[in-house]
Amino acid sequence: MAAVFHSTILSDRMALVVVAVVAGARTVAWTNDKAVELFGYAPEDFLGLPVEHLLPTLRGGELKLLLRRERTVSMTLPVRSASGAALECVVKATPDQAGRLWTLRVFTVDGDQERAVKATADAHERRFATLTERSPVPMLLSEQGMRLAHVNDAFCALVGLRADQLLGTGWLGVLHPDDLDGVLEQAAAVLDRGEGEVQARLVREDGTVRATVIRFAHFFTPGVGAGFVGTIEDITERLAFETRLAHQAHHDPLTGLPNRTLLAEYVADRFDPAGSGLACIFLDLDNFKVVNDSLGHAAGDVLLVEVAARLRSVVRPNDLVARFGGDEFVVVCDDVDEDDAVALAERIVETLGRPLHIGGLDHRPRASIGVTVQTEEHACAEELIRDCDIAMYQAKVGGGGRITVLDHRARAQARDKLRLVADLRAAIEARDVTLLYQPIFSTADGAPVAVESLARWEHPERGAINPATFVPLAEENGLIAALGLLVLDETCRQLAEWDRVLGADAPARANVNVSALQLDRHLRGHVESALERHGLAASRLSVEITESALVKDPASARTVLLQLRDLGVELAIDDFGTGYSSLAYLRHLPVTCLKVDRSFVAELSDGHPEITTAVIALASSLGLHTVAEGVETAEQAAELARLGATYLQGFSLAQPMSGATLTAWFAGRLSVLR
Repeated sequence: MAAVFHSTILSDRMALVVVAVVAGARTVAWTNDKAVELFGYAPEDFLGLPVEHLLPTLRGGELKLLLRRERTVSMTLPVRSASGAALECVVKATPDQAGRLWTLRVFTVDGDQERAVKATADAHERRFATLTERSPVPMLLSEQGMRLAHVNDAFCALVGLRADQLLGTGWLGVLHPDDLDGVLEQAAAVLDRGEGEVQARLVREDGTVRATVIRFAHFFTPGVGAGFVGTIEDITERLAFETRLAHQAHHDPLTGLPNRTLLAEYVADRFDPAGSGLACIFLDLDNFKVVNDSLGHAAGDVLLVEVAARLRSVVRPNDLVARFGGDEFVVVCDDVDEDDAVALAERIVETLGRPLHIGGLDHRPRASIGVTVQTEEHACAEELIRDCDIAMYQAKVGGGGRITVLDHRARAQARDKLRLVADLRAAIEARDVTLLYQPIFSTADGAPVAVESLARWEHPERGAINPATFVPLAEENGLIAALGLLVLDETCRQLAEWDRVLGADAPARANVNVSALQLDRHLRGHVESALERHGLAASRLSVEITESALVKDPASARTVLLQLRDLGVELAIDDFGTGYSSLAYLRHLPVTCLKVDRSFVAELSDGHPEITTAVIALASSLGLHTVAEGVETAEQAAELARLGATYLQGFSLAQPMSGATLTAWFAGRLSVLR
């Protein structure tokens, strides 16, 4: 109060009003005689009077701008006397150190000054109106505090109100209540000669809401005080577009379900390494391809949308249903044990199994379902989802249409398989998959006339990995193309090396095995490129395709084989007789050789030459050569020659050898023959 009495001594023409916070309200706690004279209240009527009664234009949050806790604020504004008359005054509010009391110094503006102020304000308003009225950018002008002197048509159109409804402090009413304080704080900072912006929602007259960015710039009117110019950017559509983009990035466009990305984030957010009770249910629709192939993809889409709806209908409100990809779905549950998760899976099976009419037929969707509940073995969210996928695969292998809870032994096997796949990928990239070559002999004179390339993989920790293990692994995991290109290139390189070292005594041809997955439009280009790279004629190469590969898609396989034949490459069917190909169709394939499977050759020793005899006779009748594989005894070799086999291949004749060893082997054998 010392500051109050000091002010009284300094000026007897200045009205002083002390405002205090009482029970949350700002009320008059003390006045001097000049204030009694100015406002016309009796001293006893002043005490406890809400300060808003004296300053009627400061509504809502604007009073906070005058009664600041941290600094003195000066405003020119009308004050209301006891009679209701409005007096234009300068009000200067000074807080005490505790921020609980304010001293208001109030003095009237004389006539000349008041007219000058009004003239200046009018000039500024006219200038603002001229510059902004036709602007498409919504704009505000405050010449003193939060009270607007002008708004342009664009702002009126934005909020759906007339200018006279917005001038003064009326515009504060269009601010969303939750954003009001933020706008006031930003405006107060700008009044101190700053600049700033704030994102705020504006509530239109019809109740709709527009999202905006309000940018404030300091504006000073001489004789009036500090105000601001505000420009408003309507970002409603932009935010809506960004929301749509975010939704599309995390949701499946067909079913509207969360996609794999959102699923991973959802599980990661809820995964606690020390916790439990988080469960995943992985579904794969059985025979979905049959629906697509027989009824069309539109019917398949209808099925997927219906499955998504049924899954949403059967789970709890707080459970997540996601489309993992294709015909795979995942349900994530919190606070459940294994029995709860299995019970939910059973309800899913029952709900999915209801008839669905698509493509003119009644279809009962069926799924293979894997269930996994978090245990201490799960170190991260990805492992939980992966284990659920493994459990689903176990259900699929078991015949489909069943629910399988993760078998932890199978889990260990699956993880081991994943590690082996990663090691195989690294081995292919580093060319650590090597080749051995097994000679092929002519029955006419016993001379080696060709070799077959055989891929071998020596794992740094596990030792030799059988091709029967790593070749299917490459096919299942998208590595067979890279493996096939490695074998093709290395075989051609080795042929060129033998030509350089052995000259005319080098093997005339090398046989290369090709997977069914390599029978595509790119195969001819890959073969041609490898031959050109190493300077070889196409006749130096023979491509072996298994009979089972031809059965999968005979028409497509024939097209690829014709392309290779036109290139000049020899073609052979491997393991002939073990598949189910049509003998009539065999006449239309551009092959030059049939390889008799080793299982039929082995039957010769048991006195059962029937199948081998039939295959050799069939090949002869079609004008094809034959290679008998797996020859292990001299008796087998003699019998095969008697039956008319063209070539022989087997351990009893020659073991598979490295390129360098085979070079020496060829050189030594040919020197003996000479």
